Amino acid sequence: MSNEETTPSPIDRLLDQERLLLQRLDPRQAEAAVRAGGVIVDTRSHEQRVAGGIVPGSIRVHRNVLEWRVDPSSAWYDERFAVYPGPVIVMCQQGYSSSLAAATLQRLGFDRATDMVGGFEAWAAAGLPVQPLGAEPDAGPIE
Repeated sequence: MSNEETTPSPIDRLLDQERLLLQRLDPRQAEAAVRAGGVIVDTRSHEQRVAGGIVPGSIRVHRNVLEWRVDPSSAWYDERFAVYPGPVIVMCQQGYSSSLAAATLQRLGFDRATDMVGGFEAWAAAGLPVQPLGAEPDAGPIE
């Protein structure tokens, strides 16, 4: 057995550490949380959204500006977050970068932040609602 097989990579160690801050949701739990007042924040690239579609009602925020858009004290706060009293569920393609993003939000004091296990791919595989990009604006909760 090689050292590579027994020693987690630095990114795997970081993911494990950051995920300790989160109460991660599987796709069905995320759907229930949205119905109870949460919102899914889609940090996927435009190309991924074109290829796979979007979660109806999700809010698209580029990963590189997420912290400023979610923070109510920021001059760049996105007012769409004001209407959601529940969790802010960060969703990427496979559930890796979303963990790092949600943990960063937690570290900044945004305790409603979490992420979705498996990301968009798990959401779609669970048979939950997906629609083509452009079918409706990125606003409002899942009905």
